Amino acid sequence: MVQKAKILLVDDRPENLLALEAILSALDQTLVRASSGEEALKALLTDDFAVILLDVQMPGMDGFETAAHIKRRERTRDIPIIFLTAINHGPHHTFRGYAAGAVDYISKPFDPWVLRAKVSVFVELYMKNCQLREQAALLRLQLEGGGKAAVGETKEPASLLAELSARLAAVEEQAEALSKQLDDESADAAAVATAAHLERKLTGLRRALDALEPGAGSTSSVSSQN
Repeated sequence: MVQKAKILLVDDRPENLLALEAILSALDQTLVRASSGEEALKALLTDDFAVILLDVQMPGMDGFETAAHIKRRERTRDIPIIFLTAINHGPHHTFRGYAAGAVDYISKPFDPWVLRAKVSVFVELYMKNCQLREQAALLRLQLEGGGKAAVGETKEPASLLAELSARLAAVEEQAEALSKQLDDESADAAAVATAAHLERKLTGLRRALDALEPGAGSTSSVSSQN
């Protein structure tokens, strides 16, 4: 069963949260409400989120201040933030949003289709990153356990590496398809950059696996001698 991603919706007006839920319900992910910046920060202490939709104009701690706290925390600094605002103060206001760490800035009333499409991109990137972490954790567990399978049976190293390589290849294929999709749709630069970061992680993991292949060490030794 595929675990759903969590999307944090932050707005002090219940009717706005209800509207966001109606728009994003089609994505079939877990939508978490927060009615203030403080409540959002509390939710971020325990849960992992694919993306945060953050209202700028809130009493007390506004969206800019909330974003600053999010970006200061190591646990949450890489979560994409989409700012939502009903007021357009011009380029300076928009720049302040990006400076606070937003990946996008959308003025209300917004197009539901556009918002849903933007959020879906970050949800998909989050899912790919989760798959990558799972593959890396599996590789580490298998290597630390001396190649023992989860059921307690022992697999040959070559068989284990082949299995891990196949699983990684599946993630690589999905990441490549996502990158092509982003190119075709002329997606936001932030989404493209996040996808590129994911591909770099996959490349590093692939190199680590290749280095474990039988003969890899001897090949590099011969190469270094030549």
